Amino acid sequence: MKNKLLLICLLPLLALGCAALPDLPRSPAPPPFAPLTAPGIFPLSLREAESLARRLTPAAQNLRSWRDLDPALARSLAFAASRPAQAPALDQPGLRLTYGELAGTLRRLRALLPRLDASPGLLARDFAWYRLGPDFSATGYYEPLLRAAAAPSAAYPHPQYRRPPDLRPNVPYYTRQDIDRRHVLAGRGLELAWVESETEAFFLQIQGSGRLIFPDGSLSHVLFAGGNNRPYRSLGRILREKGLLAPDEISMFSLRRVLEENPGQRAALLDQNPSYIFFRLSADGPYGSMGHPLTPWVSLASDRGILPHGLLLFLILALPGDAGDPRPFHALALPQDTGSAIRGHRLDLFCGSGREAESIAARLNAPAAVHILIARDRGKISP
Repeated sequence: MKNKLLLICLLPLLALGCAALPDLPRSPAPPPFAPLTAPGIFPLSLREAESLARRLTPAAQNLRSWRDLDPALARSLAFAASRPAQAPALDQPGLRLTYGELAGTLRRLRALLPRLDASPGLLARDFAWYRLGPDFSATGYYEPLLRAAAAPSAAYPHPQYRRPPDLRPNVPYYTRQDIDRRHVLAGRGLELAWVESETEAFFLQIQGSGRLIFPDGSLSHVLFAGGNNRPYRSLGRILREKGLLAPDEISMFSLRRVLEENPGQRAALLDQNPSYIFFRLSADGPYGSMGHPLTPWVSLASDRGILPHGLLLFLILALPGDAGDPRPFHALALPQDTGSAIRGHRLDLFCGSGREAESIAARLNAPAAVHILIARDRGKISP
């Protein structure tokens, strides 16, 4: 599960901005859909569903073919199929669904994948579409890449720690200052690796997972393994209170810039956030709250009371473009993660790793139109 301490009071600040990336304007743009402000669940006509289905392309989600969606669908299906078939998954006025119906819908789509590239209209023919109102707010998260080494050196001085054995649930543990300045965990064999940048290490903790690249070129996933049970303080709020950033200047790009331009104050600024995250190494990841790896541009973090795991969604929003111009994004999406601050009509899109993912996740803060797809003969779906 992604580290939900990142979901702070400044919701757009969800990702580390690379210094090479420009701090592009975040002025709001009209959404690529007619806004829906009324609460409720609204069925679409067949013609409306056909119009939306034609806008889908696998390339928009970095898929070569819709067949490449199958592993992600299989993970959601495994979750839905593990629940009692008659247990309620979604129970809202206008739409009530069981986990058996969710599982049957996912099986139906998996069976259609080989034909979907040539015939996207099958999504309208075989599935009923429902739009959820009001519209959602969408942000993004991603998997940062940090340079690391297996042993400390002048180039790699900052340790990343595994979960200490004496950490207890809900009991406050050592603070960030204790760990990073007083080195209370040093020499206990808890170091996973050492990284070159304290700033990047801090933002790795905000994201909750990432990848380490070692001098020999090898890669390792580093995943969330627990926190120190201390309250999270927003770096954006700290810099604003100290007059280092104006409220309208705050973005992940500007946060990083201030830290890099004020190296003498960096430690004191970071230490004002007492929260600290511990990690574990893994051959794959990152993992969502279902216990399975996430799929870039497909997996979402959501409020399970609104969008439970196992749902099949059609999503429309505008992604920030390279020149600051938004571009429409139409996607088949799967709720596969959660977050303590992801409540109500909010979602967080997993953007993957790399420069594009970093750039988009750092700036994504847009309204989203969310549709539920369910097999039309849901009452006849076999287990």
